[in-house]
Amino acid sequence: MATKKKTPASKKAKAKSTTRAPARKKTAAKKAKPGVRPPPRKKTAAARKKAPKPAPPPPLPKPADNPKARELARRIGDLLLDKKATDVVILDMRGMTSYADYIVIASGESDRQVSAMAENVQVQLKQAQQPLRPISTEGLETGQWVLLDYDDVVAHLFNGEVRAFYDLDGLWADAPRVKLS
Repeated sequence: MATKKKTPASKKAKAKSTTRAPARKKTAAKKAKPGVRPPPRKKTAAARKKAPKPAPPPPLPKPADNPKARELARRIGDLLLDKKATDVVILDMRGMTSYADYIVIASGESDRQVSAMAENVQVQLKQAQQPLRPISTEGLETGQWVLLDYDDVVAHLFNGEVRAFYDLDGLWADAPRVKLS
């Protein structure tokens, strides 16, 4: 009886691989170094024409009128003018921000004047027929930049140099404004 000689699996694999067609050579473009991105592909003219254009965003809904907030902003502006504030501006922020409907911006000549303007607004609104207290206040101690938050109306009271540095007027240049002084 003849016994068949066993061949190892690796020899069988080598024998099979020699009978196959030679493998294709990899091009240099496909051999990328790890961590290096290949250059982006250029779009052809046909691909650029066929790409769908994004739809324009829907128009923003007209913001709801808030007469109480508008009246409070005007009242704060008048109280600031009583303490000789300069360049008092009311910005209509409805539809532009989620935290306030109106922003009042005013300047003072000194830190002491800015603090006095803020205290006047707080005292007068607290003593009104319907007393109002700010939700939050910041900067009363220094007088450089005082912030009074009355929910729908936020007042920013600046020393002149600080106002020029932070330029909130320029930041919200597209907001409708009412100049009081």
